[in-house]
Amino acid sequence: MTPLRYLPCGALFLLACGGGSTANQDSTMGTGSAQSSESEQESADSASSSPSSSTSSMEFKTQHSTTAGKAHGATPSKIKATATHAAMKFFVVDKSKDEPVVGIVISMKSKDGKKYYTGETDSAGYGEVLVPVGQTYELVYLSLGQKDITAKVTVSGDPRQNIKLTLRFKRWVDTRVARVSPPEPVKPGEAARPPVEKPKPVFRLEGVNFPSNSSDLLPESFERLNGVVEYMTYKESARIEVSGHTDNVGSARKNKALSEKRANACKEYLVGMGIDGSRIEAVGYGDEQPITSNDSDAGRQKNRRIEAKEL
Repeated sequence: MTPLRYLPCGALFLLACGGGSTANQDSTMGTGSAQSSESEQESADSASSSPSSSTSSMEFKTQHSTTAGKAHGATPSKIKATATHAAMKFFVVDKSKDEPVVGIVISMKSKDGKKYYTGETDSAGYGEVLVPVGQTYELVYLSLGQKDITAKVTVSGDPRQNIKLTLRFKRWVDTRVARVSPPEPVKPGEAARPPVEKPKPVFRLEGVNFPSNSSDLLPESFERLNGVVEYMTYKESARIEVSGHTDNVGSARKNKALSEKRANACKEYLVGMGIDGSRIEAVGYGDEQPITSNDSDAGRQKNRRIEAKEL
């Protein structure tokens, strides 16, 4: 990693290494004084509906500035940097619309595996968290889908650091629900139509498996479901639908009943891990919503699945 370079102006910028994206971080320096830092980073929603290799994460380099100490969102900040903990202040902005993104939770994972979470970003796209100084953290957007590392940031060992990070967020698009036909133009004299609500993305929970003709979760399923537990634990506003799906082999009625039992088995696991059952709807669709042809073993295997979407 390139060492920190302290500029005469006292402003600290984060520059992303790799991927062509940039970030700016700034921090005031001085013995016994608070430090502020600011950064901007282009990023993408790492959610994905199937396992995929993580994109190369961005490693930030830092320089100094004075703008982050008083940074806050829709309400005053509730955290304060100390000698041992830095105040991380995130602003998440939609890349295409240049607007704040509400409801995002960011986790910061240190090398020893400990995680620190922001609250959900508010109407200003703002979230904050205190983290121990002197460590490098992986930044991840919590998601029902695949979680890829969005960026890495090294927090120096200096005391009383305020670090402001602006993330340019590009939302992952589920192509199965994105193709919504635009409404037809309103004709003269015709009442205005209500706006069409954009469908929520659907995520396949890869790794959630059952024995044949059974609704008993295999132990290999727990790791993937624990990711859903994490998501719902820290995104407290979230409500989800968990759905079971089968191929078209056998009775449609029995397939639907089996898919519902499997969805309920997932719900029971989540509830057993402390998630309020009122936040989860379990639905069985049987073979009604195939994602590919059932004419081959590979196709039928893809159609046998558990999915989740936020309501």
